[in-house]
Amino acid sequence: MEIAKNAALLVVDVQKGFEESGFWGPRNNPAADENIASLIDAWQVTGRPVVFVRHDSVNPRSPLRPGQEGNDFKEYVAERRGKGAGSELLVSKTVNSAFYGTPDLDAWLKAAGVGQLVVTGIQTNLCVETTARMGGNLGYDVVVAYDATHTFDLAGPFGWRKSADELGQASAVSLHGDGFARVVLTREVVAAAT
Repeated sequence: MEIAKNAALLVVDVQKGFEESGFWGPRNNPAADENIASLIDAWQVTGRPVVFVRHDSVNPRSPLRPGQEGNDFKEYVAERRGKGAGSELLVSKTVNSAFYGTPDLDAWLKAAGVGQLVVTGIQTNLCVETTARMGGNLGYDVVVAYDATHTFDLAGPFGWRKSADELGQASAVSLHGDGFARVVLTREVVAAAT
């Protein structure tokens, strides 16, 4: 795998509110945070651009709504912001895709000549997948570091309920199998980037 010298790392919604298990329910991949941190470190050491994406929920019950502590980035992300040798951007959004946030992510990436994205964060099957799909639609070479994402169990129609692992795997299959992104492991990305 090749990681471009100016590939952008998108750190999607790694916020304290996702630690509220009473609101979200069971999650998968307890190693996600460690893997996200290692990707941020690799990007910052090599001077590549990092985009920190924050979900500003409009749901009045959500722990991610502005003004709540849950809207803040998790400590290990907050500590790393502004520490890299490369450019950095903060995107705030109220929907699933980071491309529908403020400021305009696509415009920023194009102005910087970025053609490759590595996507990581929370939740695998929602904001990570939506951002990766849209990135693919916009013509970016998208890589998803699967083990640097996590999600939660979810209930759907017809009484269906899927576990976080099932949802994460379904997202990975859809993204990779349909050509929206290459779904790989963190260690592969770090090895190619450093």
